[in-house]
Amino acid sequence: MKKTKNRILVAGEKLIAEKGIAYATVGSVAREVKIADSLIYKYFSSKEDLLFSIAYQRMDEATAELEEQLQGIKDPESRLRKMIWYSLRYNDLHPAYARILLFEVRSNKGFYSSPGYQIMRKHAAITMDILKQGVADGIFQDDIDMRMVRDIIYGTLDLEAIGCIAAREIERSIDDFDDIVALILNMITIKKGNSKSDNCNRILMAAEKVFARDGFSKAKVSEIAKLAGVGEGTIYDYFKNKEDLILSIPAKRLQNHLDLLSEVFHARSPLRKLEGLIRSHFTTYLLNREFLKIFLLDIQFNMRFYHSTAYDIFRKYLRIIEDVIEEGKAEKTFRSDVNPRVFRNTFLGAFSHLALRWFILGNDKKYDKTMEINLLVNLLSSAVVAVKEHVI
Repeated sequence: MKKTKNRILVAGEKLIAEKGIAYATVGSVAREVKIADSLIYKYFSSKEDLLFSIAYQRMDEATAELEEQLQGIKDPESRLRKMIWYSLRYNDLHPAYARILLFEVRSNKGFYSSPGYQIMRKHAAITMDILKQGVADGIFQDDIDMRMVRDIIYGTLDLEAIGCIAAREIERSIDDFDDIVALILNMITIKKGNSKSDNCNRILMAAEKVFARDGFSKAKVSEIAKLAGVGEGTIYDYFKNKEDLILSIPAKRLQNHLDLLSEVFHARSPLRKLEGLIRSHFTTYLLNREFLKIFLLDIQFNMRFYHSTAYDIFRKYLRIIEDVIEEGKAEKTFRSDVNPRVFRNTFLGAFSHLALRWFILGNDKKYDKTMEINLLVNLLSSAVVAVKEHVI
């Protein structure tokens, strides 16, 4: 019984990957296995149930193997590297599964209420635990929303797989491993050798939160120190007193605004172009939510899109993103080893996962989109700049 079911799953994966769920019939799967059509319905209630079962089996296998791969690896940076490496390699080794997951399963709303989605959440929880461990161990920054970092990672993995099996830009996604890891670690790793600047900015960010929550008179310096992760005495290394601290917040903010305006209207540096481009991308899609849903579910995960005139137009847009990265590298504003194509995948993949979370999986009103967009802009900028810019 179990052997027959597994044969059906193998045949279903092969045929659905080749023909798509719309054209792979139950009859064709039965013929591939050399059994009667009716026998398939003993194991699967419908063609969709077969599709989701294929995804479930593969995701369960991938998650179990990932947990095994992580055994004995203690430090979070190495664990994160292994997670990314293994995920890229798994997609490369199982292109049929990657094709089905991206172009048949993920575009089906029913999947998000199936057992397979719960396995996907388990995989994501492993990654989240790694990121949280990095924060707890003082390796990753503690002032970053790691949920967004997780979305960035999985979005990048999606676009890398699409680059192999649909867009045909690369032969193996594993070849981009070093470039992907470099982007992610530059976003989240605590930078050494600049602790004084880090402390000052962390104190200002913490003070802003505490003053906003408690008001100036009730705010305690000890609370600010605790939130910033520094000793109370450290605050007085940078600020004379509580009043000096609160007045330093608008001084920093306003200077940042002035610098930004100066560059936007005059210099147009690659970094500001990149930030503007990211914000423009969100604005364009958020103002056209119907199209956004169509793009997320019916276009991005549709194999035919990558062989259409529409994709040729989309590629011109991708080139704009890559050109900004190249400009920044030429001006030495961005790191010389940034891979423009991988960065583009990271940006667009993160956008897809954020938008999916906002509009497809739940009530979008519960998310502070402006805050999350600003955070994503900062994370993506920090991933490419040659010297990390600290902005509160």
